[in-house]
Amino acid sequence: MKRFLLLFMCVFALCHGFAQSSAQYVKDNYRKVETYIPMRDGIKLFTSIYIPKDISTSRKYPIMMQRTCYSVAPYGAEAFKPSLGPSETMMKQGYIFVYQDVRGRWKSEGQWTNMTPVIDNKKSKKDVDEGSDTYDTIDWLIKNIKGNNGRVGQWGISYPGFYTAAGILSNHPALKASSPQAPISDFFFDDFHHNGAFIESYFFTFPLFGIQKQDTTSRAWYKMIDPGTKDGYQFLYDLGPLKNAQKYYADNFYWQETVNHPNYDDFWQKRGLLKHYGKIMPAVMTVGGWFDAEDLSGPLNIYKTIEKKNPNAYNTIVEGPFGHGRWSRETGHTMHNDIYFGDSVATFYQRNIEAKFFDHFLKGAGDGKTGLPEAYMFDTGIKEWKQFAAWPAKNAAHEKLFLNADGKLTNNQGGTAASVSFVSDPLKPVPYTENIPSTIGFTPFNYMSEDQRFAGRRPDVLVFQSEVLTDDITLGGEITAKLKVSTTGTDADWVVKLIDVYPADEKDNPYMPNKNVTLNNYWQMVRSEAMRGRFRNSFENPEPFVAGQKTDVNFRLQDVLHTFKKGHRIMIQVQSTWFPLIDRNPQKFVPNIYKANADDFIKATHTVYNDSYIDVEVIK
Repeated sequence: MKRFLLLFMCVFALCHGFAQSSAQYVKDNYRKVETYIPMRDGIKLFTSIYIPKDISTSRKYPIMMQRTCYSVAPYGAEAFKPSLGPSETMMKQGYIFVYQDVRGRWKSEGQWTNMTPVIDNKKSKKDVDEGSDTYDTIDWLIKNIKGNNGRVGQWGISYPGFYTAAGILSNHPALKASSPQAPISDFFFDDFHHNGAFIESYFFTFPLFGIQKQDTTSRAWYKMIDPGTKDGYQFLYDLGPLKNAQKYYADNFYWQETVNHPNYDDFWQKRGLLKHYGKIMPAVMTVGGWFDAEDLSGPLNIYKTIEKKNPNAYNTIVEGPFGHGRWSRETGHTMHNDIYFGDSVATFYQRNIEAKFFDHFLKGAGDGKTGLPEAYMFDTGIKEWKQFAAWPAKNAAHEKLFLNADGKLTNNQGGTAASVSFVSDPLKPVPYTENIPSTIGFTPFNYMSEDQRFAGRRPDVLVFQSEVLTDDITLGGEITAKLKVSTTGTDADWVVKLIDVYPADEKDNPYMPNKNVTLNNYWQMVRSEAMRGRFRNSFENPEPFVAGQKTDVNFRLQDVLHTFKKGHRIMIQVQSTWFPLIDRNPQKFVPNIYKANADDFIKATHTVYNDSYIDVEVIK
């Protein structure tokens, strides 16, 4: 215990010292300007600009911009951010750093909307979106900030990552480099939904996104729910059907939009970014974390879409061993939940990847010869950075992992038709985590690599496991579940988890956060995804299952780069509830699950047939 306290005090002192020294550096080397920048429709956006004190006609700097809905605080010309830019490295290399409250948020004017729809063909000054606001902001900065070198970069994580991804569409000639990090690409598949299943663990975030402010402000105008407990599972279970959320969110416009648009209709479709990437001018480096519980699909899909539609663009991707946005801060020992990935992984990324990308395009030759690969990906099994000339890797070959009825996971289907069944009860849902306090958090985090023994030992979770591996096997690329299933109900969710089973004698790492957990026989989740069965054929037009009828349910899990080491096993788990990560499916088809009644929720027996398989890509 004393050793732990000493280590904690050292880490705290180190971080506190860094924060103090960084804050002093900002004050010593930058001056701050606050201004309103006019948009083409007359709305003015509040902008904070940090300008190097040594800027001059002979010493010019590029502009690094972040647009956010989360506030550019602190407000006031004499109130400075404790650090600037994506990293300390870039802060000390020297840039003009710009932060802007987006339309309708905080001190900016205008009306706020979630994931502003893109208008491709703007016909008047009233046709505005995030692309036009980005264009107008850049244009003003280039013309009004003396000493800039005419080049602009944009970055942001999470929602600011979305604004960065949307800002690419501005195609302003001065925007030379863009790095969307953990960006949202489509709210029906990222953040608030996964394949149409509502992410109920986001329940507590709605005040932040669904209340309009009355005027420009530097203070929060919304009030978060106080659940009065640290047990989010119990709170959301006691809430019952989602229709009961009206008592909290009757006046929340985003909740009402979510409830009234249960399918992938025009409301959601026009908020998606991917179909708009027809012509890309800036260099793009999309960044994500393999254990990002919020925005894993966004980075992968943005990168792949730009690559497909703009084969000649400078377009690269980075995926590290991080949770949501955690590459932006150095923790020393890089951990996700119980898993240790090495030391100073974030610093390596910041110095050798991120800073190098922006330096080349904003200060250097800008010819695309950065020395960086097409894909800089971290192998979460052997815990090393790998470089690829394409993603998925060109030497990746598809293989099938069959879910045999005897619980074995093999490359060959069982010789005779067989199946395995389980009873799914929405009144006794499978929890998604054992970390109870995390279920009341703003969004989920640790479950993405959490030990899955607690779930796999329940009767309503199917387990399929390989033999002990005699050689390393690297899964690198896309994963697709190809399930053959049936149900006694008329609707069902399907959850598939890819798991690395450690040997029984696996040694604990020295930084285990929970001393009650052991890595002996640890079942580490590597990848997981949910599919709302009603959307198996169309996200726009849901349809019920025919009770008892064998049915195809196919869906993508997100990509992976993970080496399953010799002596380990590969495991697949299949279940139907995952609470409260996703909301409970009534298992009786209803037109709108958000409006389902308590008596709509029924038990059902689900069956998985042994011609089901998981399609993986294996790097040879």
